[in-house]
Amino acid sequence: MPRRRLVIMGAAGRDFHNFNMAYRDDPDVEVVAFTAAQIPGIAGRRYPAALAGSAYPQGIPIEDESRLEEICRSANVDEVVFAYSDVTHETVMHAASRALAAGADVTFLGPNRTMLHSTVPVIAISAVRTGTGKSQTSRWVSRLLSDRDLRVAAIRHPMPYGDLERQRVQRFASHEDIDAADCTIEEREEYEPHIEAGTVVFAGVDYAAILAEAEREAEVIIWDGGNNDFPFVAPDLHLVLTDALRPLDAARYHPGEATIRMADVVIVAKSNAATQEQIDTAEAEARRLNPTAQVIRGASVVRLDDPEAVRGRRVLVVDDGPTLTHGGMSHGAGYAAAEEGGAEIIDPRPYATPEIRAALDEYPHIGKVLPALGYDEAQLVALRASITAAPVDVVVSGTPIDLAALIELPVPVVRARYDYEDIESPGLRGVIEAFLDRHERGKA
Repeated sequence: MPRRRLVIMGAAGRDFHNFNMAYRDDPDVEVVAFTAAQIPGIAGRRYPAALAGSAYPQGIPIEDESRLEEICRSANVDEVVFAYSDVTHETVMHAASRALAAGADVTFLGPNRTMLHSTVPVIAISAVRTGTGKSQTSRWVSRLLSDRDLRVAAIRHPMPYGDLERQRVQRFASHEDIDAADCTIEEREEYEPHIEAGTVVFAGVDYAAILAEAEREAEVIIWDGGNNDFPFVAPDLHLVLTDALRPLDAARYHPGEATIRMADVVIVAKSNAATQEQIDTAEAEARRLNPTAQVIRGASVVRLDDPEAVRGRRVLVVDDGPTLTHGGMSHGAGYAAAEEGGAEIIDPRPYATPEIRAALDEYPHIGKVLPALGYDEAQLVALRASITAAPVDVVVSGTPIDLAALIELPVPVVRARYDYEDIESPGLRGVIEAFLDRHERGKA
């Protein structure tokens, strides 16, 4: 029998994991290509032979998603596997329709085929959309666990945008580790806050090997999810955030709807910033989609490092990139903090370089902020040039990284930091403590 020929549609994350879990060692399958979306600079490369296995001595090409039909027809593709996240259900079905029209079947791989199983307890933090507050919640949970004298490791959803073979297994315990790995801004946004909180972070490409490394160091593992994907590691406790400011998005995006349906606990995030009507709508949606989950409310508290440096000053705001781009938000924490702090917020568009302007044009919903783009050195240069050109007194940075340490700027940078807080009792603290108590009883 001929091998079944597949294309995996992805964005340098879930697609590689699905291949590793389901197809790398399957003698009946040949993956002829990955396709790339969302992340610049991925298409035109190859998934390396060292990761792809003995059946792929030349590796596997990564093609632009726009070539999907051409690849399907020229390579006689039997099946297309959809494997990326935070896209509308309509977008998913348009992609599926393209594959069907080219003659291929369409497949989604679920948790049973793609989740690894750990020898230590796993708490997973997922969300229905990008920008809901997973990372700050992960850090809060990590601190709570550390306060119980538990050794904690965070495993982060993949962001392997560099040398994939070199990034097979990554361990970050210091800023020097991040510098040595030549991380992008997006990677730094996720890793730096964990490291500053004293948590070791694991990430990369081969999550079976990554999990094995984390298990050697940790008594509890936190899965810090990406976008609105479901975890790569089977959770013993699955926390899923839904956004009170986007209360109906839980059922509109893939795979966020699946993720909230599998939650043990749903956290209505940003409840401190939403109206009562929005909170009620988000809670009703959570209970409609997952009637058995516990539903609690949480806050996202934003503060400026130096409020007086911002008050009454002309300010340019830089906010978290993915939250603004495919996360669909018009602004992030930096804008909210600058506005609350009494700043005069300057529209950055007239001062944006062509490269940054192209990103703003691609996402016209973005408001008077710059997304913290920095997937490569050219984007960092463009970001710096765009900020430098604006007639402002201060930059307010809502990205979790230390922007001033990464690029030299002619004006001061004031960081806007945001953290999870319980706003009800026993809240998330009660959920985590009850989980730990059950685990301790189970070991007795």
